[in-house]
Amino acid sequence: MINARTLAYQLLLHADRNLSHPDRLIRTTLERHPHWDDRERALFTELVYGVLRWQGRLDWHIDQLSTTKANKIIPAIRVLLRLGLYQILFLDRIPHHAAVNEAVKLARATQPAHLAGFVNGILRAAIRSDNTWNWPSSELQPAEYLAVTTAHPLWLVKRWIQEVGPAETAALCAANNQVAPMVLRINPLRADAEEVLHWCRDRGMRAEASPILAGAIRLSGTRQDFGASEIHLQGWVQIQDEASQMVALLAAPRPGERILDLCSGFGAKATHLAALMGNRGSIMAVDRSAWKLEQLQQNAARQGIDIIRTTTSDILELDQGSWQEFDRVLLDAPCSGFGTLRRNPDIKWRRHPKDPYRFSQLQGQLLHQAAHFVKHGGVLVYATCTLLEEENEAVVKRFALQHPDFFVETGGMLPVAAVRSADLGPHLKTWPHCHDTDGFFSVRWRRA
Repeated sequence: MINARTLAYQLLLHADRNLSHPDRLIRTTLERHPHWDDRERALFTELVYGVLRWQGRLDWHIDQLSTTKANKIIPAIRVLLRLGLYQILFLDRIPHHAAVNEAVKLARATQPAHLAGFVNGILRAAIRSDNTWNWPSSELQPAEYLAVTTAHPLWLVKRWIQEVGPAETAALCAANNQVAPMVLRINPLRADAEEVLHWCRDRGMRAEASPILAGAIRLSGTRQDFGASEIHLQGWVQIQDEASQMVALLAAPRPGERILDLCSGFGAKATHLAALMGNRGSIMAVDRSAWKLEQLQQNAARQGIDIIRTTTSDILELDQGSWQEFDRVLLDAPCSGFGTLRRNPDIKWRRHPKDPYRFSQLQGQLLHQAAHFVKHGGVLVYATCTLLEEENEAVVKRFALQHPDFFVETGGMLPVAAVRSADLGPHLKTWPHCHDTDGFFSVRWRRA
């Protein structure tokens, strides 16, 4: 019977070769192996996320240990070495000899014999090192030291040091390597917080009310697929981080209004808007991916919401003349995603230093287009899940220069606990190391 480590290797190799979402691959794999017990499922998930989270540091260890040049190590072997080293260097409960034997066995089954010997040599050298490494100097090379020890791309560390300073960057990188709690948003159309808390606790889950938002619950240590749970299937809850929930709260929709949700994706924010409206009014959800909108419709039906209509379109191609103006427009813009590294560690290794600039140009175009659909006196909300100024403050600044008829509104839209837990100036910004949430940026304008 195939074990967790073998499947973790196969999934990591697939993720290394293809642009894919590890969380979906993990979910699919677990569904295909219902016979696994909780321990095996937890090990599989830990190995995949752990290797992705620490990939940069694991590669640094490989290059320290190997006399073969980095570009000469084929991807299949590098992924196998990452997996073996993660077990040796980061996991106490797996004996070193077991990690080595499993990696060598996988190498023999998939690669020429000499490569199995190479894997064996590298992993045994790591064990002999006794965790003594020639790190970059924290004083002479602070960015390089932080990049290696916290497993972040050097260019990103340098960017954050420039924007928020070395101490904040160190704290942020450390927080990015923590496992984020699962957060549930209560759907008031179906349940209340007390009902959900009792349901979770009765099943042995560690569930606590969010310290930031009423109507949100944090779960920790759960090993089951919560998406298949009874209360999720019945629409009592939506899995959604508090920082993401704050975006709809900032929009503050009212029952009976007409809302436009641009870049809707799977509809976490659209269904939140609908719930805040008491399922009264209308929401038009727009996304260029039809399959995402299909899941949005299923998500809305699960939660008992019927006021959302969908349109598959590129936002920049929407005809401004044929659409009515809306009371509120939400643009959850495409971005680099660096605020979600706790949940999506693979993003660190997929982004290019030029990506923030590319995203910022697209964000500016989308925001300019979104403004056309806001009625006079209406509200426009811009949001991203990244923490780089180039995609946030700089985009907002350009918009303000181009649209003097829009003015920023602050305060009054968020619960007091949420306001105290975020940087609320003219913009709302949450940080993983400060607020224990995803990193989000949002701003709200009103059209004069």
